[in-house]
Amino acid sequence: MENPEFDAELDARGLYCPEPVMMLHSRILDVPAGGILRVTATDPSTVRDIPRFCQFLGHELLAQDQPDGEFHFMIRRGG
Repeated sequence: MENPEFDAELDARGLYCPEPVMMLHSRILDVPAGGILRVTATDPSTVRDIPRFCQFLGHELLAQDQPDGEFHFMIRRGG
């Protein structure tokens, strides 16, 4: 993944469903509207859950990838 600047980061490595999305729900509120949150996780279910989270709550999933067995997501907070 290209590494654009981000405003905040969430490290959810070692956590399993539903914890990463619960933490994301709280952490995204710390990011200003239009700001970018970088999420790192190890739970494969985040590949399904984080895009759904973004879709349902009006955030934009800018990028996701899986280097070295970790899952990385860049999310732009919606208004």
